[in-house]
Amino acid sequence: MSTSGLRRGVVVAAGAMLAGAMALSGASLAVAAAPTAVAHPAPVAVRAAEPTGKVVSRVNLSIREQPTTNSKFLGSLRPATVIALHCKKVGQNVDGNNLWYLLGGGKPGYVSARYVKNLAAVPYCR
Repeated sequence: MSTSGLRRGVVVAAGAMLAGAMALSGASLAVAAAPTAVAHPAPVAVRAAEPTGKVVSRVNLSIREQPTTNSKFLGSLRPATVIALHCKKVGQNVDGNNLWYLLGGGKPGYVSARYVKNLAAVPYCR
């Protein structure tokens, strides 16, 4: 056998071995079929995160049932506490500020905006 014939035989044998190995592994030399349509689930309404605020009072900040200092006391928040704020509402004027925040995160009550620095825009209550 000549040198060129030997080379041709090695190339043919290598090709056959590669094809056999691909067949055993499940691989294919054929071009993949066109992709099929994939069903996508319907979009789910995602509730946007509520804005937050930081308590800036020097003492504990009172949580009230209504936006006034005369309403029922529900508890308090420590200075520097970051809280969820659902919305803001006009109420009793406290040191020149008549806005109050309705707490977010499912917590009841209002806090005076005078002592809370909002960290994002807070919408008015509807």
